[in-house]
Amino acid sequence: MAKYLLKRILHGLISVIIVVGIVMVLIYSCLDKQLVFAQDPTFNQLGNNQKIVYQYRKWQEYGYIYYVTYAEWVQSLAASGEIDQETASSVVSIGRKASSDSEKVAEYVARFTGDMESKGYTVMRLDAKMASAKKVASGGQQQLFAFRDRPLATRLWSYLTGLISIDNIHYVKEDIGERGLTFTLHDPVYGGKFAPAIMGNGTLHKYLLYTDDRFPFIHQNLVTINLGKSYTVNQGVDVFQSMNAPQGSYVSSPVVYPSGFEEVSADDLHSATYVPGSRDGNIVNRERFTDDYTSVITKKNGLSQIGYSFVIGICAVCLAYLLGVPLGILMSRHKDRLLDKIGTIYIVFIIAVPSLAYIFLFKAIGYAMGLPTTFNMDDSGNIIMYILPVVSLALPSIANLMKWLRRYMIDQMNSDYVKFARSGGLSEREIFTGHILKNAIIPLVHGIPASVLGALVGAIITERVYVVPGAGNLLTRAINMYDNGVIVGVTLFYAILSVVSIILGDVLMSMVDPRISFTEKAR
Repeated sequence: MAKYLLKRILHGLISVIIVVGIVMVLIYSCLDKQLVFAQDPTFNQLGNNQKIVYQYRKWQEYGYIYYVTYAEWVQSLAASGEIDQETASSVVSIGRKASSDSEKVAEYVARFTGDMESKGYTVMRLDAKMASAKKVASGGQQQLFAFRDRPLATRLWSYLTGLISIDNIHYVKEDIGERGLTFTLHDPVYGGKFAPAIMGNGTLHKYLLYTDDRFPFIHQNLVTINLGKSYTVNQGVDVFQSMNAPQGSYVSSPVVYPSGFEEVSADDLHSATYVPGSRDGNIVNRERFTDDYTSVITKKNGLSQIGYSFVIGICAVCLAYLLGVPLGILMSRHKDRLLDKIGTIYIVFIIAVPSLAYIFLFKAIGYAMGLPTTFNMDDSGNIIMYILPVVSLALPSIANLMKWLRRYMIDQMNSDYVKFARSGGLSEREIFTGHILKNAIIPLVHGIPASVLGALVGAIITERVYVVPGAGNLLTRAINMYDNGVIVGVTLFYAILSVVSIILGDVLMSMVDPRISFTEKAR
């Protein structure tokens, strides 16, 4: 079993890498990169050379190209000690045209061009756009930069190697005093009450491990998953963080800041991260904090996107198995009778009618019954609000379970071993429970992990119809807004869930059916 699992995990990881690679090829090679500005309001407001420079900077952020300006190149020479700061200041500004450059500037421009072209870059110089003989047009300042396409292999490697980051005491580059970790049994956030925590100095996060009153009660910031940064859907926020961030209204409570300052606030001090110089000139931060661990997220009363999707999804899965399995068994036991015909009508209805149609149908029925038809995060504790999304999401799963279990059981009823069991004197109940049901249920068992883990993904149509703030429409939003980081990150998330669900399904099937073994037999 261990050898089989290791092999499947290895094959799964290779499959995930291939899928991510294919998605990157489609995004960065097959799609017009100009599309990333389709919904960018800033891009449409710019003009002249400023608009072109904005394009190339954004393409660099999106991972299309490497981009280096002449000014950055000059400053790198000064930083390395090749030239002094006075020389850098005198040559960093180019003329409105190449012919306007001083002799010294022209020398360094030529060096920049040669250096960049030797590394495979394309150098682009944009002359100043003039509004009049002596006045530069808005956004028309002269520009000099170099760019180069980013190879797919490099992009894929940097993405995969940056998926997991581990916080450490050498993260902060500035002089922060004595670096190290501190363990305490009495967390200052809780006013010195018993609450074990590990805090760091020199780390990105102030709290690396801590306990509180929220499930699962033990939390960590030591290991961070980085699926990719969003640029339009949730600007500047990592995909994994945006999917797991709490939503809803702010939850305020008395907070004692590190300086001893007390205030009713929604700040979550356990989320504090380091921001260099954040206390300089900031009266509020100086009043509350004793160091530069000042960036915090706020507490909210709702679940995350994945949280809402999982709650609704897992309830739908439980409802589907609680109804689908017994109904499938009854249909097979009463084949061609009234119950079987009613069940068949339901299965055909669900298969034939588009999902959007019957979801709206049940939404209308629910509205007539007085059930909430839209989701309200401020009232997320209201269980009644979950009924229609759960039922709508469970309907196709119930039909699918009924259909396949009925088919598997009828096939088993006609098997030779059933005839031999009857001839051996076993009762119909013993044959049904001990043989038919046990064998028929095996194929369905394989799909249980996929159903459970699939709840994390969410349901696009159901969540949109009932305005559920889940993760279901994250991928479609990213595609519509050409957010490459989110597209790649969500694809990776889906691919990993698929691989894990298949492996767990195989393991579960081997536990249910002793005839299935993944160990190699000795020859």
